[in-house]
Amino acid sequence: MAALVRSLVSFPLKYNGYVRHRIVSSRSMASKATVGFVGLGNMGNPMAQNLIKHGYPIIATDVFPESCKAIQDLGAQIVDSPVEVAERADRVITMLPSSPNVIEVFTGVNGILKKVKKGSLLIDSSTIDPVVSKEMAKAAEKSGALFMDAPVSGGVGAARAGNLTFMVGGLEKEFNAAKELLSCMGTNVVYCGGVGTGQAAKICNNMLLAISMIGTAETMNLGIRLGLDPKLLAKILNMSSGRCWSSDTYNPVPGVMDGVPSANDYQGGFATALMAKDLGLAQNSATNTKTPALLGSLSHQVYRMMCARGYTQKDFSSVFLFLREEENV
Repeated sequence: MAALVRSLVSFPLKYNGYVRHRIVSSRSMASKATVGFVGLGNMGNPMAQNLIKHGYPIIATDVFPESCKAIQDLGAQIVDSPVEVAERADRVITMLPSSPNVIEVFTGVNGILKKVKKGSLLIDSSTIDPVVSKEMAKAAEKSGALFMDAPVSGGVGAARAGNLTFMVGGLEKEFNAAKELLSCMGTNVVYCGGVGTGQAAKICNNMLLAISMIGTAETMNLGIRLGLDPKLLAKILNMSSGRCWSSDTYNPVPGVMDGVPSANDYQGGFATALMAKDLGLAQNSATNTKTPALLGSLSHQVYRMMCARGYTQKDFSSVFLFLREEENV
């Protein structure tokens, strides 16, 4: 499922910076050159598979060797560490669970930046603290590489289908070089601004997602207790003003929809632990910017309680089950 400085310094328009810019930009011309991939979990694995389907040779690694089998069977080369990936590819994508994982993969003993090639393009699709993205960008710059944050929205289904949304932060003149790769894995690739703005957009999105999922679960639970058939209630909500993604695409009530985690005992999808982590990032950002986020704070508390009650690895839509169980406490 991964503190050097507080802000990104743009590449200066001097000779060395110009050469670096030209090198990175040329990656968009190097069609089908090898792409490195670090992190082959529920999201990273299908993302890497889509790159292979688009004809890109892949060299990859993951801390869990069993996670590498699917893309190895498709022809990917598997190595033991991120540093080996960086030695053999000048475009590297990372998809990791958390800020500490990202710091380790980039700056650790066997990290990418130990032997990164000059002019390499490093795209991090993890969801992490925007401050950490800025720190990694500064560290990459010192090594002669370019770092961009590009977290995703859409979940495992969208990762498999290749229609993720990418929110990209980084040097604008290098956006097209990143978009060439990201478009193989997503249908929406949006430039948000400097490094860290992609992460900012993502944590805002996930705060809203958590709030709407809890609201959908509470609403469905109330309707069921009032005697409404859950499928009928969902149908009414989805043709009315209460409609949202959590109700019409990812309904949390078992039996209402097929092909979603609630239809599979809340297995797969986006783990409750990860949602709690993302809400923690949102709360940290809200505190740092003195932004009121009352419902975001309450949602964070709900998902932390769920983790304490054993829901850690269940999909975040299991908040419906959590609420149902709370009735009997």
